[in-house]
Amino acid sequence: MICLLPHCAYLSETSRMLELHRALTELGLPVRVATHGGPHERLLAGIPYDVLGPGLSASRAARFVGSAVGLGDPGQSMYDDDEIRSYVQTEAEYFRAHGITVAVTGFTLTALLSSRLAGVQVITEHAGSFVPPVFERYLPPDRKPARIEAYCSGFNRVAESLGIEGIPSLAALLLGDLSLVPEVAEVLSVSATELAAWTPDGDPGYRPNSRLAAVGPLFAHLDLPLPDRVQKFLSHPGPTIYLAMTSTPPTQVRAAIAELSSLDLRILVAGTIHDLSDLATDRILVGATLPSHLVMPQVDLAITTGGQGSVQTAMASGTPLLGIPLHIEQDLNVALVERLGAARHATPTDNLATLAAQMLDNRSHAAAAERIQKLYAAVDGPAQAAEAIALAAPETS
Repeated sequence: MICLLPHCAYLSETSRMLELHRALTELGLPVRVATHGGPHERLLAGIPYDVLGPGLSASRAARFVGSAVGLGDPGQSMYDDDEIRSYVQTEAEYFRAHGITVAVTGFTLTALLSSRLAGVQVITEHAGSFVPPVFERYLPPDRKPARIEAYCSGFNRVAESLGIEGIPSLAALLLGDLSLVPEVAEVLSVSATELAAWTPDGDPGYRPNSRLAAVGPLFAHLDLPLPDRVQKFLSHPGPTIYLAMTSTPPTQVRAAIAELSSLDLRILVAGTIHDLSDLATDRILVGATLPSHLVMPQVDLAITTGGQGSVQTAMASGTPLLGIPLHIEQDLNVALVERLGAARHATPTDNLATLAAQMLDNRSHAAAAERIQKLYAAVDGPAQAAEAIALAAPETS
């Protein structure tokens, strides 16, 4: 039995798990879904799922996101020790009770320990493209995640108290027994063969059995209608920007809108769980959680923080991207498509309006995104991911 563990504080994590659930179900594999809860739990409404623990309130989810890798203090582990221990024990009990042999997760990091406690395999996708054969080509030697113990301290205290394997580094925090790499070789500049051949090779910064499998792009196709008012807004003539900075504090979204509002164009904002309705004008429309795969083909430029899901949705739509990365993994996602000409990277000192205007005036960015769109169209990422999970768990097939 396979268990999917979406972290519902994140829209991207929740939506990718829905894609995996669909693809695994189509293969006829038995799947259970369990979560700690969170503001995006509502997107699971169409499938059976269980909530483990008390459920994440909106405020607790926001604190978790704010303390996560790249945003919070590297000396903490996003949960306090009691939370980690409780979730680890609850997850392990759930795995045993339901005969789980494989746990598949994004950022439900406690699964890295509960899988050890229950003796099940853990498969992850939250590293995205930020895996050793890729980041070793982009990062200077002193920034290798396998040499950094950031964010691991709480997990290791709990692991020691439970007598199970800990997490030796930031790199190990991002990898499972098998980590799915949801990207095409042309974007990664690393082949599927190279990824499959990678091993820790005795490096103490990794768990010794970690391995990688290439699958195609894995991004959301949310089963949500495009609201009539949004479609009407998108149908208006003239350039339109889609600002989708999900899992981002509202102050940062507001700052981006303030800069972009100087441009003579229309801005559609994915407000997700934030109340930004006071920003609405005749040229600015604020939506809630929007089906980005339906929005991005209709806009001229997407602006996101560079999470892999939003980058891939833009590329699959042939839409150029302006990235505002908040941490190193997002920085890499933007760099990979920027290298191919389909994106630009905004630094904290850049003016978003200036960069957006430059990109809209340069047709080469859209042409590059359209080239990546053709590469993506040839690959069924969710199906390949499901097959990789099935191969790793032959007893479920």
